[in-house]
Amino acid sequence: MSDDATRPAPDGDRVPLEPPSAADSVGAALGNAARRAGLDPAAHGSTGAAVWSAMGGVRGILESVLPSLAFVVLFTLTIDPETRQGNLWLSLGVSVGLAVVFTLARLIAKSPPSAAIGGLLATAGAAVLALVTGRGQDNFVFGFFTNGAYGTAFLVSALIGWPLIGLAAGYLLGEGTRWRTDRRKRLAYTWLSLAWAALFAARLIVQLPLYFAGDVTALGTLKIVMGLPLFAPMLAVTWLVVRSLSPRRES
Repeated sequence: MSDDATRPAPDGDRVPLEPPSAADSVGAALGNAARRAGLDPAAHGSTGAAVWSAMGGVRGILESVLPSLAFVVLFTLTIDPETRQGNLWLSLGVSVGLAVVFTLARLIAKSPPSAAIGGLLATAGAAVLALVTGRGQDNFVFGFFTNGAYGTAFLVSALIGWPLIGLAAGYLLGEGTRWRTDRRKRLAYTWLSLAWAALFAARLIVQLPLYFAGDVTALGTLKIVMGLPLFAPMLAVTWLVVRSLSPRRES
């Protein structure tokens, strides 16, 4: 066994290090994802700067909003009164085309393309599903599964006493899972995780009836309204609470 996997023992021998717990591994994964998204307490001194970085700035906002907005506008303008369906090929083609442009722009600028590539794959996959079924509302199906998965993860983590916000914050602030011994922090992280679960649940509660009703225009509009406009304030509140509980702030 290599020295990297051992530690000194009192008698001078070396004994194996304990493997990281599942909570530490999850916290590290979440913390690294948050850091890649721009949420690093050591890098931002203000809430506005942190939220702006997490959204990707102007480019990130355009990448998030424009493909969906283009689809909704073009689909609505080309709706046939008899079939109540718009021109899927045109609206989906422009939507996917914009996602391709954003991805190529990141590659040319040699900036991290992961967000744009993820958006491109999601947009293209949703477009294929909508074209196969011939129903515009199916362009939003993948979003329902994403919101359901995220909402369930936040809810379950809070209910079992290991809120995801706490795991990520503990990693970013260098305190691991010690926050669980502090009742104030544990409650704060639990309520924050429940708030995120409520956000994802609200999207499903509002948007699913519109999906089953086949109202593509209203569904697409509410998807945009309940996207960044709700994400940014929730992220700001989360950041403020986590920073207020930071060990460095306490010291």
